[in-house]
Amino acid sequence: MRRTLSLVAVMILGLALCGFAPAPAQAKTTFVTIGTGGITGVYYPTGGAIARIVNKKKDQYGIRCTVESTGGSVFNVNAVMAGDLEFGVVQSDRQYQAINGMAEWEGKAQKKLRAVFSIHPETVTLVAAEDAGIKNIADVKGKVINIGNPGSGQRQNSIDALEAAGINFETDIKAEGIKAAEAPGLLQDGRIDAFFYTVGHPNGSMKEATAGARKVRFVSITGAGVDKLIKAKPYYAKAFVPMKNYPAAVNKEDVDTFGVKATFVTSADVPDEVVYAVTKEVFENFEDFKKLHPAYAVLTKKAMLEGLSAPIHPGAMKYYKEAGLM
Repeated sequence: MRRTLSLVAVMILGLALCGFAPAPAQAKTTFVTIGTGGITGVYYPTGGAIARIVNKKKDQYGIRCTVESTGGSVFNVNAVMAGDLEFGVVQSDRQYQAINGMAEWEGKAQKKLRAVFSIHPETVTLVAAEDAGIKNIADVKGKVINIGNPGSGQRQNSIDALEAAGINFETDIKAEGIKAAEAPGLLQDGRIDAFFYTVGHPNGSMKEATAGARKVRFVSITGAGVDKLIKAKPYYAKAFVPMKNYPAAVNKEDVDTFGVKATFVTSADVPDEVVYAVTKEVFENFEDFKKLHPAYAVLTKKAMLEGLSAPIHPGAMKYYKEAGLM
């Protein structure tokens, strides 16, 4: 046995002298998780697309990405700040509120929140049953309206839209706090009259809502109150719902409303090399990324650096400077 071990030692020494060395131990894999949203929205496939792109280079970077379906923007910010998620997809308004200590983070500014890039535009969309008689947002008074589950970015958008129209969500409507994925079924079952959903288009939930026996329409969200809202809150901008995506809806013309942007965020505690790798792979596979969902069709690299209110993570900034984007 000793003679065998000695021979092995001599062989290793001989290989080293000839310029060869034993293969190094495999580098440790870094596991990162991306928080998204409901599986019928755009956040979930967005996280999945990013994970797939990064995982193609897992041997090079030693990074393994997974995706988690979550309650949405507020949950994602809190989970990223707690270290339970490394990245999260978050509405631009929620990013703004978190870094500035507003809304759910009143007096508790999330100073370690970092921006990576923005993604697709998200439209504050109101879908109503035709038999509910809701032709504009003012008509929701006295109706059963789903404004979104607590912890979702869309809930505050719904409240802002209602308040801009002079409607108190606590007293003027029967507000439900249901997850967006459940709303189309409840609308078709007659249990709600309408629902809000802040989302990129086309969207599976919207197609589900228009595919049932109960006819539905998309309701415009416009007026002086909305103009004032957009002026007061710079993360909002005018938008529209492209009706070509929903041929089964009652109305056929594009519907005017307003919206935000989906953004990709992380924490200052996430290592620079991890954020750099994720950023680089998304941007250097930009055309492939755009093809992964119709909501990305309007994306440009320049637009992906807009709508970011938190400081850009140093790892992302390193890539942007290398690529001449900043």
